[in-house]
Amino acid sequence: MSEEDVKRAKRLLREFKGDSYAFGENALQAIGRFAGRIGKNVAIVSGRTGRRSGIVDFVTEALLKRGSKVLGVLDGARPNTPREDVYRLAYQILKLGCDGVIAIGGGSCIDASKAALVLALYGGVIDDYFGTGKVTEKSGGEQIPLIAIQTASSSSAHLTKYSNVTDVMTYQKKLIVDEAIVPRAAIFQYDVTKTSPPDLTKDGGLDGISHCWEVWMGATGKPYYEKVSEVAYTGIKLIVEALPKAVEKPDDMEARYALGLGTDLGGYAIMLGGTNGGHLGSFSLVDVLTHGRACAILNPYYTVLFSPAIQDQLRRVATIYVDAGFMPPEKAEASGRKLAEAVAQAMIDFLKSIGFPTTLKEAGATEEHIEKMVKAAKDPQLKMKLQNMPLPMDAEKGDVDRLMKPTLEAAYTGDLSLIPEV
Repeated sequence: MSEEDVKRAKRLLREFKGDSYAFGENALQAIGRFAGRIGKNVAIVSGRTGRRSGIVDFVTEALLKRGSKVLGVLDGARPNTPREDVYRLAYQILKLGCDGVIAIGGGSCIDASKAALVLALYGGVIDDYFGTGKVTEKSGGEQIPLIAIQTASSSSAHLTKYSNVTDVMTYQKKLIVDEAIVPRAAIFQYDVTKTSPPDLTKDGGLDGISHCWEVWMGATGKPYYEKVSEVAYTGIKLIVEALPKAVEKPDDMEARYALGLGTDLGGYAIMLGGTNGGHLGSFSLVDVLTHGRACAILNPYYTVLFSPAIQDQLRRVATIYVDAGFMPPEKAEASGRKLAEAVAQAMIDFLKSIGFPTTLKEAGATEEHIEKMVKAAKDPQLKMKLQNMPLPMDAEKGDVDRLMKPTLEAAYTGDLSLIPEV
């Protein structure tokens, strides 16, 4: 990781979050100055990492020193944020009568805290809030009283307006999208990730790449294109360079720091634009794949489908994979679909290098999952994902069956030739 890339990443994150975000070395010490943003009577919602690492104890002591009161420490959520965990947390938060919440954990814990606070504050059922802007309709735009302390380089839930919630009966994930659920302050001390299991490290890093790449692909022709290009390029470069090192040597602090910066830039990216194909498909794979794993497998195949609309992105990202040794330099000189196929193959080779599956079949998905993904893509509540695509799809015009289904079949088999020419 070059010093220049690290400096650029830090500058971009400060530009993004200003004084609402403390990241890097000794970042946890910022809890004292942030605590006043959510009132004096607080609940802590924590995943296992927060308890095991001592972060809960550190935060509790810091709050007591400044005169705040911790009314209770609540268990976070299971992976993928089941709706039952959201309802349980909402009830516990209401029962405690707290002013605000401090969430300490990974994406599922933070997403659950966001959704639970919405229910505790505004009532109703969780389905009332799926989609875009539904919380603001109730709140008038006021941010929920939440401070998020991240413990995994992954989803960047601590920085964003998203909360994923899963119906475990149907294994379908749905999304709350609203500026009102952005935490009032966030903290991520990157060295706490050094004890992350290898699979979590891989899935999280690849989730960060997916955030950057999907938003960048979808930004063609948008007024924020150059800003997204800077953010996404920097994030992908840091993660591609750092992830193999962090997997090989978990306590490599330089790699862990770069992973934290890179995945945080993924959070910046998804606040500038929207994700699309990979994320949309991942919502229907929660019974067999983690979110980051599903996105990482799907994105090389969508890269080929979208090739007519993303030639500039392909040329720029190709240099990352060439420099990292995953793509021959001469292939970066190609254009059109050939360039997209070369980049897709580099992405696949990168996955192989860290012992990661490269097809849905290899990862444990079935052909029934393809049908489920196609059906879900036609759900009006997920329409934004179709519209965010570099080549927007219209389910009513048959685009999902004509373009998406064969692309998913390619992702299932690994055969790039199945992907339609657009």
